[in-house]
Amino acid sequence: MVELSEPLPLPAASADFRRRLAERRSAPAQALITPGPSDAEIEEILTLGARTPDHGKLFPWRFVVLGPRTRAEIAEKLAVLAELRDKSAKDQAVLAKLTAAPVTILVISTPVPNAKPLWEQQLSAGAVCMNLEHAAGGFGYSASWITDWYSYDAQATALFGVQDDETVAGFIHIGTLAEPALERPRPDLAAKVTHLP
Repeated sequence: MVELSEPLPLPAASADFRRRLAERRSAPAQALITPGPSDAEIEEILTLGARTPDHGKLFPWRFVVLGPRTRAEIAEKLAVLAELRDKSAKDQAVLAKLTAAPVTILVISTPVPNAKPLWEQQLSAGAVCMNLEHAAGGFGYSASWITDWYSYDAQATALFGVQDDETVAGFIHIGTLAEPALERPRPDLAAKVTHLP
């Protein structure tokens, strides 16, 4: 553990790290199985995830670690809500994503009023989500960052303990894939990058 105000090492070239970024792929959440991270690994994943830019040392987010039992209980209640919403089969089907993985870390955006712009604080919560995915990958696990309808429904978010002034940044599902995920289309950088002299 690095002490406060202690100099950090300068970045060093790492082919392994570049390869990790080049091969990063979200896992299908419903395909994640055991083994998942141990309690000690979860603690380190959270510690690494929290090392993210936050535009003013505000730490405008919090974590809720959801085990299988809690998610199964909430999923039962969400199934009732989905039935009341519009009887959508899709709303019911996505609940499988919530219950499959061994571990889920819920990232909640908790903006600090009258501090940095809200958008910057929300971006920090998103950066935490990405850091958690990378940290899980560092332990050899696969991860999936999703939201789905229950991230935006007030009755649903209340089941997870999300307060009125908070929003769900994402559910980070972590586990193991039985088979490697397939590559998916990636952006054409020529259409996305502008170089200015």
